[in-house]
Amino acid sequence: MPVFKNEKNKTWYVMVRYTDWQGNRKQKCKRGFETKREALEWERVFLLQQSADMDMTFESFVDIYKNDIKSRIKETTWLTKINIIEQKILPYFGKRKISEIQTKDVIAWQNELMLYKDKNGNPYSECYLKTIHNQLSAIFNHAVKYYELRKNPAAKAGNMGSEHRKEMLFWTKEEYLKFADVMMDKPVSYYAFEVLYWCGLRLGELLALTPKDFDFNSNTVTINKSYQRLHGEDVITSPKTKKSNRTIKMSKFLSEEIQDYINMQYILKPDDRLFPITKSYLHREMERGAKEAGVKRIRIHDLRHSHVSLLIELGFSAVAIADRLGHESIEITYRYAHLFPSKQNEMADKLDIERSD
Repeated sequence: MPVFKNEKNKTWYVMVRYTDWQGNRKQKCKRGFETKREALEWERVFLLQQSADMDMTFESFVDIYKNDIKSRIKETTWLTKINIIEQKILPYFGKRKISEIQTKDVIAWQNELMLYKDKNGNPYSECYLKTIHNQLSAIFNHAVKYYELRKNPAAKAGNMGSEHRKEMLFWTKEEYLKFADVMMDKPVSYYAFEVLYWCGLRLGELLALTPKDFDFNSNTVTINKSYQRLHGEDVITSPKTKKSNRTIKMSKFLSEEIQDYINMQYILKPDDRLFPITKSYLHREMERGAKEAGVKRIRIHDLRHSHVSLLIELGFSAVAIADRLGHESIEITYRYAHLFPSKQNEMADKLDIERSD
């Protein structure tokens, strides 16, 4: 359709008709273009997006990708994805037609990222390179699966980097008790770490807890939300996975401790956050406590590993531990296999008995 000029402010605008996903005819107006060429280009791209024509530019398809998936994932996940897309992918592929991007182009992009060094001469980590490539491949996969793109050139190029699991550290029960002793000077810190260690919660799950989540008659705590700090605001979201929605049985001593802590808070309402502190506060407190207690420094998430280690030492199965932590049992088996007692000798002995019978 033609574009029009607004004689009053000397800018151009577009009136375009299109059919939406429900088959309804609609009209859209876009104003404020400085030149006729800009207005025509916007109209061309808009119509390509509406028809999902793969002759559109990569950045135009990214707009479609955003609209398709943003509402389906957590905001924290989305912020990570969009940062990678805008900083590491669009500057290279943005103006290219998505249908014309070839495997050799992806390889050239990979090489550029792998050669990158920051001001201190450090390259991107192997794990980060893998994450960047996975995001590019996810965009192409979306185009292939839903918009008739012929192939995914990123898949053919193969990944760069590799997945690297951080070293799994944990405290023994003795180390934790030394740490807990020195934290008793600050009740909010002490009780927060008690819940983390003895229940194996994720940090976001801890910071979202309210008095209403506790049932002191049955000594349970219900995990059904997670705390995040986004755009300078406190945000309560659903837990990390569906499996993360769970009810945890607390030990009697921990149940009594939490009751004592709640009774200290004179104006605490049922829906108020039990621990109205930040992640950075707890990181600083953990640093302080480890130093004063003379125990090795571990990450806050390692308290979750410490809880698993304790449960394995007490003889609980991967299935039981997974249910408590909100994991799949196969993930517990894979990640903590080295901590489970070996059954090899027992297996060999029983095979000897079978052979002799």
